[in-house]
Amino acid sequence: MRKNASKQVELVFVMEATGVYYESLASHLHKLKFKVLVLLPNKVKNYAKCLNVKTKTDKIDSRIIARMGAEQQFPSWEPAATIYQAIRSLTRHYQELQKLRTCLLNRKEATTHSAFAEQVVAQAHENLIDFIETQIQQCVESLKQVIKQDKELEEKIERLQTIKGVGFITLAIVIGETQGFALIQNRKQLASYAGLDVREVKSGTTVKGKSRISKKGNRRLRTALYLPAMVAAVRNTALKNDYQRIIKNKSNKKIGVVAVQRKLLLLIYALWKNNQTFQQRE
Repeated sequence: MRKNASKQVELVFVMEATGVYYESLASHLHKLKFKVLVLLPNKVKNYAKCLNVKTKTDKIDSRIIARMGAEQQFPSWEPAATIYQAIRSLTRHYQELQKLRTCLLNRKEATTHSAFAEQVVAQAHENLIDFIETQIQQCVESLKQVIKQDKELEEKIERLQTIKGVGFITLAIVIGETQGFALIQNRKQLASYAGLDVREVKSGTTVKGKSRISKKGNRRLRTALYLPAMVAAVRNTALKNDYQRIIKNKSNKKIGVVAVQRKLLLLIYALWKNNQTFQQRE
């Protein structure tokens, strides 16, 4: 790079977000004071379609990514603050542990009702569930200790817990996945990042498909907000009224839950930005 780079043109490194595997290189280049752009895979894929590129190889993909970075304007990549990196790591570990626990509980249930189950298998499931539950508790305690390191962050989370239906873990996941909303500029961008933006299918007067959420966003946010949305639809007066209004004359009640998910996320964002507590409307 140092041999071939032009001194008259700013050097920019452009890469695709491949899970967590791009982070080490991006962080290293950022420390060296280089400009780094990280592009979403779906955007690169759609850009390649616009160029009518049908072949897919590493060499061709590299050229497409480089051309995309040269032709379009993207914000420079910035690594998340250390505390948000720790929160995200712990909350993702928590979510994976919960998945394992649910899987084992289902297996335990099946084993219990099987006519040919071995006691050793049932006991093994019980031991694994106990171990994972211990790990979950340790994960939550570690998360609390990390948040305690930042007094302002701890106070903000306490204020946000005044929202009916929203608990500590949900808030930790939202804050970790959004880096404390550091890269979020408005409500529309936040809804899009979570995949809770509405996708309409309309063309002329004849084509009118069902409006759905895009789901092209952070699924961890949607997962974390699902159960809180169900609770808020019952206990949060304002959101309960919205939920009842949305599901009226609709057979699929999940539409209302998704709408409450979006409202909860935007409410968290607004209270976070304004350092306010939630005021329940009667």
